[in-house]
Amino acid sequence: MKRSGTAILPLHYGKVPPWLYERMSVLGLSIVEVILADYGKNEVLKRLADPFWFQSFGAVMGMDWHSSGITTSVMGALKRSVNPHSKELGIYICGGKGRFSKETPNELLVIADKTGLNGNDLIRASKLSAKVDNTAIQDGYQLYLHNFILSDEGSWSVVQQGMNDSDGTARRYHWHSENMESFVDEPHKGIQGINRGNILNLTASEAQENRKGILEISHTNSEKIMQDFANLILPAHHDVRASDVDLKKLGTLLYMTRENQPENFEELLLLKGVGPRTLQSLALVSEVIHGAPSRFRDPARFSFAHGGKDGHPFPVPIHVYDETISILQKGIEKSKLGNSDKLKSVNHLHKIISDAEKNFTPDFDINDVIEEERQNSWRFGGKTVFGDAKKPSDTKPIQLSLF
Repeated sequence: MKRSGTAILPLHYGKVPPWLYERMSVLGLSIVEVILADYGKNEVLKRLADPFWFQSFGAVMGMDWHSSGITTSVMGALKRSVNPHSKELGIYICGGKGRFSKETPNELLVIADKTGLNGNDLIRASKLSAKVDNTAIQDGYQLYLHNFILSDEGSWSVVQQGMNDSDGTARRYHWHSENMESFVDEPHKGIQGINRGNILNLTASEAQENRKGILEISHTNSEKIMQDFANLILPAHHDVRASDVDLKKLGTLLYMTRENQPENFEELLLLKGVGPRTLQSLALVSEVIHGAPSRFRDPARFSFAHGGKDGHPFPVPIHVYDETISILQKGIEKSKLGNSDKLKSVNHLHKIISDAEKNFTPDFDINDVIEEERQNSWRFGGKTVFGDAKKPSDTKPIQLSLF
């Protein structure tokens, strides 16, 4: 079985503002470059095939942590920033939203001509993954986005999303070519979501006889829903609540970066003058790069890196965002020149905080953290789609100690 999953997300409309989209493109490319350098091409594809990691990836970029818009904006930003460097990176991104999805076959033929891969096989994989999720599995979602991501070695992932107008939700589907034996005989580990009755699933093993004599897809009913599956269902509320995050992980992060900074943090990171707020963002970005799969079960936690464009949990701190990007980019450039100390130190930061979690007991109110971020937002160039963060008129002191 290949690694795959789904995510159920509230439908959000509107566009990503240019000031955020530009930064998402740069940060996304930087994260991909570090993953490639440390773990290889297949790890990038594997991460994109994990719905929990993907949502965390979008949240750390400053997108609305729970919205369907993460899919469109993240893949659009990645395609824009990765493809100009595809020959160097060995990663290509095809397709997109609406009419751009229909260009996938032509894009794959161009890539096949450059890399020597079998273009017809890649096109078949692209079309079948879309056909399975749009037709063979009739779950009420109509696909409107299809991205096919591949390496120059022939491995691939698919990220695609469908819309259900009747209930205002979107469902994102993830595919990965690793260990896949068939498109039509249970290619997913499972598909789960809000139970709305039986669905039509022609990819179940029970449907094998019904598929015989027909090219790939037929019509038959199946009631089987498999359980061992990466399935993410996010709530409709915009605000980030204690129930949305792992308080032990978040509390450790805040305590280590804000209140109990070891004196060797500067030496550790080789970053003189980096303050607690940037360390907080760097630690979450580092976790997206180096964290184990089990660490992404609460994507909302990653919104505490760079907030969200809708102001939840707080406005996007532009100054912090830019400093995070600068640190990563400088580390990547030095690594290319043979000096990987800075990138190694960012990884070390993640290890220090994750090790500290073992003996940490959370004792704080998440609402206090969010309020502090909002009170301070103007200091860090905070922005939302509604405008710039304003200096609070209430001059009450901000409680810096949370624990």
